[in-house]
Amino acid sequence: MKTIEFRQLKLDQSLLRILEEIGFNECTPVQAECLPLILKGHDIAGQAQTGTGKTAAFLLSTFHFLISSKLQENTNLRAIIIAPTRELAIQIHKDAEIFNRYSDLKLGLVYGGVDYEKQRAALMKGVDLLIGTPGRLIDYLKQGVFNFKHTEVVVLDEADRMFDLGFISDIRYLLRRMPKPEKRLNMLFSATLSYRVMELAYEHMNNPTLIKINPEKVTADRISQILYHVANDEKISLLISLLKCTNTTRTIVFVNTKRVAEKVW
Repeated sequence: MKTIEFRQLKLDQSLLRILEEIGFNECTPVQAECLPLILKGHDIAGQAQTGTGKTAAFLLSTFHFLISSKLQENTNLRAIIIAPTRELAIQIHKDAEIFNRYSDLKLGLVYGGVDYEKQRAALMKGVDLLIGTPGRLIDYLKQGVFNFKHTEVVVLDEADRMFDLGFISDIRYLLRRMPKPEKRLNMLFSATLSYRVMELAYEHMNNPTLIKINPEKVTADRISQILYHVANDEKISLLISLLKCTNTTRTIVFVNTKRVAEKVW
């Protein structure tokens, strides 16, 4: 694939300045495929793994659109990014703060498990770009804290995980209360573009262009993989045994919840 530099794209100058400051000069493959199309106003359904630069792709597109479009008076919630987990929502918000360095857009972040009223109070002050998880977004929407009347950009990240975690009915609830697909810019990213993900895309997007970025290599050459079939109550003892019998100085243990992490620790 031909290398594309960010300065070759028609991005807002403030965004190009930020990219230069953080040392981003060339697009990753997913950015090179998606950005030119999105900047022309085309909807995108992209297949891309974590670590491919997809977050920067949809954040750059979102900020460019919001900065460049004419702002109507008394508008609220111009863009929304929906993530399946609070950890992902928090990370997207951190990245968004970087691209908001030279603009005065109001960013919002909502997710479950934290002070409900504090988040609600922040939203009541107004927000241009809201990042959040499905359940908490629906809670505030039903309360009338915000509405989608002026929503111009919609991003659905890790769409396949929305299905896996049982959020798809919530996603459809939110999307059906937004302006018609042709009245907004839509971006969907997923590790896989399965039938059910594409069904969602075609139902709630405006003739999206499909972008597939296949990882060059799934695992590194020097990494070996071993699968152990073990009962849940035996996992900790197996982990301890493996740590004792392997001659390692640094180890990373991945778990799927905070509770399990605390238990292992």
